[in-house]
Amino acid sequence: MNNLLIVESPSKAKTISKFLGKNYTVKASVGHVRDLPKSRLGIDIENNFEPDYITIRGKGDVIKELKKEAKKADKIYLATDPDREGEAISWHLAKILKLDESKKIRIEFNEITKDSIKKASKDPRKINLNLVDAQQARRILDRLVGYNISPLLWKKIEKGLSAGRVQSVSLRL
Repeated sequence: MNNLLIVESPSKAKTISKFLGKNYTVKASVGHVRDLPKSRLGIDIENNFEPDYITIRGKGDVIKELKKEAKKADKIYLATDPDREGEAISWHLAKILKLDESKKIRIEFNEITKDSIKKASKDPRKINLNLVDAQQARRILDRLVGYNISPLLWKKIEKGLSAGRVQSVSLRL
């Protein structure tokens, strides 16, 4: 049995591979693999605010390697960080690797110890789409507001400024 475990960090991958043994290949996504395009809004406002995700520039080799390893694997597990960003990264990886999100493919741990990794690998769960939706809502809101306000900041204050994360301000308004 050949299992593929994908984490975010290359250093985590190296450490975890020592814990799991020869039945596991551990690889790193090195963070997000897909995002909204930088050159345009990337959100279809007319179609229920559907995001248009693209592969992040420079991630091609990482994705190619993950796909190669996925073809060899009997089972694939996603062990990105245990927060909404990590959940979204797992969801994007599932999309890129064409994994069935309704299956238990997500592994979560809060410490990198042999016991916690072994325990987590025996208890996979489904991707939590509520966390994914929360991250997407934040990202879309940031884009909808920030994408339109940043050019105004460039004109009035200083070139290169970004409206950045806006959900707290938007909620207050």
